Amino acid sequence: MPNVALKAARVAAGYATQQALANALAKAARQLGMSDVEVSVRQVRRWESDTPPWPGEDYQRLLTHVLRRPIEELGFRAPWTRDQPSAISVPTPAAALRPTPTGLRGTLPRPYGSRGTQPGTVGADYAIVTEAHRRLYLSTAPAALHPAVAAHAELGAVLLGDTDGVARRVLASALAEGLLLLGRIEFFDLRQPDAADATFVRALQAAGEADDSLLGAAILAHSAFVPGWDGRLAATRERMQAARAYARRAPASAEVVAWLDAVEAECLTRCGDHRGALSLLRHAEDVLAAGNDVLSPDWFTWFSPTRLRAFRGNTELLAGLIPQARTTLEQVLADLPAADGKQRVVVLGDLAAVEAAAGRPEQACTLLEQALDQLAITWYATGMERVREARRALTPWQDTAAVRHVDDRLYSWSATLSSLQR
Repeated sequence: MPNVALKAARVAAGYATQQALANALAKAARQLGMSDVEVSVRQVRRWESDTPPWPGEDYQRLLTHVLRRPIEELGFRAPWTRDQPSAISVPTPAAALRPTPTGLRGTLPRPYGSRGTQPGTVGADYAIVTEAHRRLYLSTAPAALHPAVAAHAELGAVLLGDTDGVARRVLASALAEGLLLLGRIEFFDLRQPDAADATFVRALQAAGEADDSLLGAAILAHSAFVPGWDGRLAATRERMQAARAYARRAPASAEVVAWLDAVEAECLTRCGDHRGALSLLRHAEDVLAAGNDVLSPDWFTWFSPTRLRAFRGNTELLAGLIPQARTTLEQVLADLPAADGKQRVVVLGDLAAVEAAAGRPEQACTLLEQALDQLAITWYATGMERVREARRALTPWQDTAAVRHVDDRLYSWSATLSSLQR
């Protein structure tokens, strides 16, 4: 009898043909840094045959990642259980997306020597919530999202101790991504660098459990922001060296490599090395222009060519290259997606500082008003810092009506309390 369990899961996941599933698995392999793993339609055809071979660990990880089901529910039987009666029921396409009741889980054969007590679905189920948090970050107030992400991370740490095999790697990878998001919220949205630094350490531990070098690179680069924004250049460079080493193991897409340059450039800018920062940004632009055949992972959502230009605009501003900074930042503002409210606040703040440096206070105040409008919709502590930096640049004109109007909004009851609470 053909492996109808795998076919049902394939169709339920939206892959109408074996070729479509093969393409999805191949794409996932590149995203997960498994570029040496090849998946063909012939391989999928063998898995859906009446005698499907037991997939190796890498293929198990890919199948679990793409189909969101444990390997035991995809019609495969481990070689060490083939003399036992099969207890796996064949799900319909609709049922393939629903979790199996816990009471039935004990009937599934488990790998030899397993000490895990969690079902094989645990990694895929946990990852679904992690992905939801990734999307919610764009639209949810950080003070509201932070406790949910933190609680999810604590749950993941507990589950990891009761999970083994491929499910453990899937769970550890999702936990590392969740902790990375938690650290991003703490550092960029809530401005809690010490808490973020500790969270990044936990994230790196989870990435190590998953043996996910690319996530490790992303976590290490984020951790470099902590000393970088504090002016500690030696610590920043050491963490970036580690991030690049991890990225080389992955391998990394052109976007990831360019982002690493952009991160280091921002840190160098904060440390006063504007020339070194601009050199790195030019290299990042060359990397993006050249491209490569590696795909960026699904969780890599915080970078684009437009974001790279935003890095450049800030560096040009702080380097005193005012006309160049204005040109760069105005283009960034025009190209930013409507949903990218947090980055919009940052760019508006930088543009306001550009206009203040050019002696155009009224234009600067107009931009700050727009930034405050956006902050009322999407709070972002890093964006508020840029607004305050631009306001400090307006000190020579602080008695004008335009600047006073900005101050009235910047220090209103609601804005002041909101800032202190966050």
